Amino acid sequence: MFHVPRHAGGHPRLTLALIAATVLGAAVATGVASSRPVNPPPADEARRPVARPPLQVVEALPELTEALDRVSRGPRGFSGAVLVARGDRVLFRQVYGMADHEADRPLALDSRFRLASVSKQYTAAAILKLQDAGVLSVDDPLCQWIQPCPEAWAPIRLTHLLSHTSGVPDLMARPAWGLQRVTPATSAALTEDSKRYRLQFPPGSKVRYDNAGYNLLGAVVERASGVSLATYLQRTFFTPLGMMDTGSDADGKARDLVTGYAHFPGGLTPQNDANVSIVFAAGALYSTLDDMLVWERALHHGRVVSARSYAQMTADHAPATTPKERGRVRRDWGFGLFANSLGRQVRPAFDDRQIYHTGSWSGFRNLVTYQPEADVTVIVLSNNYHQRDQVFLIAEQAMAEALGRSFPTTLAR
Repeated sequence: MFHVPRHAGGHPRLTLALIAATVLGAAVATGVASSRPVNPPPADEARRPVARPPLQVVEALPELTEALDRVSRGPRGFSGAVLVARGDRVLFRQVYGMADHEADRPLALDSRFRLASVSKQYTAAAILKLQDAGVLSVDDPLCQWIQPCPEAWAPIRLTHLLSHTSGVPDLMARPAWGLQRVTPATSAALTEDSKRYRLQFPPGSKVRYDNAGYNLLGAVVERASGVSLATYLQRTFFTPLGMMDTGSDADGKARDLVTGYAHFPGGLTPQNDANVSIVFAAGALYSTLDDMLVWERALHHGRVVSARSYAQMTADHAPATTPKERGRVRRDWGFGLFANSLGRQVRPAFDDRQIYHTGSWSGFRNLVTYQPEADVTVIVLSNNYHQRDQVFLIAEQAMAEALGRSFPTTLAR
């Protein structure tokens, strides 16, 4: 497997990287609008390590390059990392801004970002992997794995937790959230806290985004596997896939992470108190651009879970009565993933269905999205909490150019 150096450069751009990008741009210029179906790999291929492309700056998407050079300027400019790939070929890889303003440390191509809620797909994949092994089923009652179990939880199945349809109140919907937000907690303590609250609706009747539900899934993984969620993810996914810069910071011991920031009236402010212990199964992971590309390639090409489990992961589990979202066509609610035509939210619009998840926590805004028909992956990781709109527009600009669609310039309002 290709070894990823720990210190890869971002700006200023290297001459060699520009030459490589130029050659790559010529190679893909005539093929960027083409698409091909994605089929699961043969069984023997699924067991091979995922190869990595060289870790270097690539700017073979000229419209995206120009747009990012423009929006990254100035004190409120975009700060983060962007990667675009068609299949295994990287079309764009670049970083902008600082990993740590106080230490005057710029972002690098292998900088480690907090993933926030992008982490949920890993917890979902862990449950599905245990299903593939015959240890559990997504149709299991939650009370089979959490004991003692509140009577109100009797109707809850794991599939309800995976699809945000359980009715368990989210952490942020509970009293004293401000205090809980900054108080370290264990998996067991989080489970006991969830037991204190009544359900918001009968399981399966509505959909409501739920970090607490994913923490309960993390507790199920721990009960079913006999090890911590962090250990299970490391042994089952990260080490076999060679994701050496990916892990959990639930214990607060991770090092070399990018600092998250937010724009407040007093200026750009570091958000140092991440305390991801309280979202240990819902948002505690960190990763890099290229580790995320490895994961996306493996997940969407049959190297993580079985075809049956992947179909469940990417299906829509929301009730048929679920309303539109803010006047738009609602998303499909999968297991740790969503699906929708995100390109309809930019102008010029495009209709391609994308499988994606966002992440926002403690100074970070992320969007990782995948277009299956053309096999295009877009990863945007930002260390500025208040750059949500920029992150979304950048991701859709990247997707549009990689697909050969008209380049979006604004969000649809």
